[in-house]
Amino acid sequence: MLNYYIYRIGKFIALVLPLRLVYALAVFLADLHYLFAFRDRRFVKGNLRLIFPQKSLSDLRKLSRLVFRNFAKYLTDFFRFEKLNQQFIKQNIKLENLHYFDEALAKGKGVVVLTAHLGNWELGGVVIAQLGYPFWAVALPHKSKKVNAFFDAQRNSKGVKVIAMGKAVRSCISEIRNNHMVALVGDRDFTEKGIVIDFFGLPTHFPEGPAALSLLTGAPIVPGFMLRNADDSFTLRIEKPVEFDPTGDKAKDLKSLTTLCKNIFEDYIRKYPEQWYVFRRFWI
Repeated sequence: MLNYYIYRIGKFIALVLPLRLVYALAVFLADLHYLFAFRDRRFVKGNLRLIFPQKSLSDLRKLSRLVFRNFAKYLTDFFRFEKLNQQFIKQNIKLENLHYFDEALAKGKGVVVLTAHLGNWELGGVVIAQLGYPFWAVALPHKSKKVNAFFDAQRNSKGVKVIAMGKAVRSCISEIRNNHMVALVGDRDFTEKGIVIDFFGLPTHFPEGPAALSLLTGAPIVPGFMLRNADDSFTLRIEKPVEFDPTGDKAKDLKSLTTLCKNIFEDYIRKYPEQWYVFRRFWI
């Protein structure tokens, strides 16, 4: 319940104050959190050390602090969805390769949109919906019903339709077959029962959802990422559809297609490690 009121207060402040002032406040609070959240700091730094074993301890500390700061800005952007409109998109967001969405939808098989806990995936979904695309997103429900309702209301207010994880399979298939877009965040398996794949050279669990949905429906997987730029503007970058020819061996195809998706995540995390938000031990 406490988190709910914190989110409500955060939203109020984010909407009342100018954006640059809210960002400054978010960075200040993030630095405080970095100092006192020993567990989160240890996990973030440990994950980055495994990805960049060549980096010095000083560099890892700087990267870790930036992760905390960027995540605070991510929350600020989420709280300010009410202010997002076409003018904001035009002035603050560079759109790259939207034609990959158009070409995929033209085939009539729907689209599996693949993203990660990187940059601002929530803002990415809202912008795609605001641009007129038929957009659904699979989201992990929060334990608190009030918090969950708050988050879903933020998404729904800007055209993103939410499919709750755990009840997602049938709904995802239905929307895909209606030639809609279904987005999944595919870099973290919350069940720890997913496919085991090497990630930066070490084994971890990856969710099989994106690959399974694509193989079942024939919908192409189209990766997309909303990246924060140095001046706090954004770039929404869409990648070309993942190319894959199924063999008919379900287990083999699931692992092979998931591995292709994993490779894309590795590329983006190497380029934007300060925007990858995983505050837990990631590997098995």
